[in-house]
Amino acid sequence: MASLLDTVNQRTQLVGENRLELLLFQLSSHQSFAINVFKVQEVVSLPRVNALPGSHPSIVGVVNMRGKTIPVINLPQAIGMRPLEVNQDCNLIITEYNRTIQGFLVGKIDHIVNTTWGNIQPPPRTAGRGHYLTAITQLEIAGKNKIVEIIDVEKVLAEIITYDTSISEGVLDESISEHFYGKKILIVDDSSTARNLVNQTLSKLGLEIIEATDGLQALNLLKGWADEGKKVTDEILMMITDAEMPEMDGYKLTYEIRHDDRMKDLYIALNTSLSGSFNDAMVEKVGCDKFISKFQPDKLVEIVQERLRVSLNMG
Repeated sequence: MASLLDTVNQRTQLVGENRLELLLFQLSSHQSFAINVFKVQEVVSLPRVNALPGSHPSIVGVVNMRGKTIPVINLPQAIGMRPLEVNQDCNLIITEYNRTIQGFLVGKIDHIVNTTWGNIQPPPRTAGRGHYLTAITQLEIAGKNKIVEIIDVEKVLAEIITYDTSISEGVLDESISEHFYGKKILIVDDSSTARNLVNQTLSKLGLEIIEATDGLQALNLLKGWADEGKKVTDEILMMITDAEMPEMDGYKLTYEIRHDDRMKDLYIALNTSLSGSFNDAMVEKVGCDKFISKFQPDKLVEIVQERLRVSLNMG
């Protein structure tokens, strides 16, 4: 299964095409789930699991892989389903999220599919707030048209790992802090957990936060201002966007903005749970101004302050 994963160079070819690859798997005998291949390091049969006393109930233990100790999360248990029994029939999806490595215990691995973000839809509003999905899609699997549910891994991890949204002492530049008040920032992210964490950090500065749940919604908002004759950079100080979102991803969103003369100068920071050379290549290709991996409140504040200084002609 690990051999199915693309290289960094191949993945960057999807940028601007609004496409993604999904790793499909099962947590029960009748439901199909998925996560974005970009987050997956490898997929292996479950190795020996060592107990980890005192850990979160959804963590079944740890495994040692190539000298690294990796926590194993019973994914169905973490999203409110019946836990999987830890046995030889299980598989382990090793992922990187927010600069941490973790393994998700799943059942059968199906395959990888290449699709477009236009085919990915947000969960129905009637699903309420308690679900663990960022999106759903319909795919043909084994000759049948099936609904595939895309897991909100950030929400899963936020309930296991406590993310600190506080700002460290000395990070906030008091000489410009009064200039934050009245300024607006657009946050674009399909995960309510991610939006809330960014909001909790930046609202402490006195900033007003505007939220969009996907790239298309954000683009329509920006185009609406431009159509009304408003200068987008007067409406918001900057935009902070996730990479992977239903209908339109953050890369395509940035591409569209950079190719519209009415908004091409908008300051854009890519805020994603991916990290490393992959996103460096993405940022350069689509034209983002900054990249920050989630969740780093100090770095988030530093980027916003840097943008504010430029807007105040302070360099």
